[in-house]
Amino acid sequence: MLRRNLAELRSILADAPAPVADPQLRVAVGLSPFAIVAVRVRAYTAPMTDQPAAGAPPVPPADPNPDCPRCLKPPALCVCEGIARTDNKVSLLILQHPQEQDRELGTARLTVLHFRHALIKIGLSWPSLSKILGRTTDPQRWAILYLGSVKAAALLPDRDVVVVNRNGNAVDHQDQVLREIEGIILLDGTWSQAKALWWRNAWMLKCKRVVLGPKLPSRYGKLRREPRGDGLSTIEAAAMLMARLERKPEIETALHACFERLLARYRAAHPNAGARRRR
Repeated sequence: MLRRNLAELRSILADAPAPVADPQLRVAVGLSPFAIVAVRVRAYTAPMTDQPAAGAPPVPPADPNPDCPRCLKPPALCVCEGIARTDNKVSLLILQHPQEQDRELGTARLTVLHFRHALIKIGLSWPSLSKILGRTTDPQRWAILYLGSVKAAALLPDRDVVVVNRNGNAVDHQDQVLREIEGIILLDGTWSQAKALWWRNAWMLKCKRVVLGPKLPSRYGKLRREPRGDGLSTIEAAAMLMARLERKPEIETALHACFERLLARYRAAHPNAGARRRR
């Protein structure tokens, strides 16, 4: 009887937590004075909040008037609406100097939006024309707007687009040479930036060279003073070249109208803007 009661007491004390059972009593019945106690821990269920952590920089508010994702101009200067793309056969490539930051009056991106087969690349140098286009291309079948001192009016006064050789002389069979051109390359930036692009890309020497002879000065007028009297904006140069090569005068009309809208909006937004000299 005593043995049975002792066994029952051991069973009770073995299951009891240490704070409940007296250690001396446990030893008396042959148990360890210590017991392992299982504790149930509740999961952390505090609600999460949107409050930033202490010391975190504040999140700037969203711009209520973000730039247009197509032309990258502020809303007051965006003229993308209504642009109809031309399905051009002669490709257009614009290489822009990375420091060309005339975001308001620049026209490179606006020009590209007018053509289905047009591309703009920003950088200083590329190993080849094929690398830029992502396909095998013969640069000799492309033409670049030449930056030399040659003037079209001095070579062929009756033409506003003239193909010249490395010596600056007009090549023979102008119409045939122009028909064989597969693509046009324009260098976008100030005159010094465009020259830097020219000297940094030796493959350009393989391209044909064209010079322009505009009958009127740039539509920039007093907003931008060009270092040369025959200097044109990128969109004006593209308008003249693409209209002649595609034999579609409506191209020139559309690009000029778009440029005029941009200039009108700029003058409205900056009524006191003075002329900016390009170098």
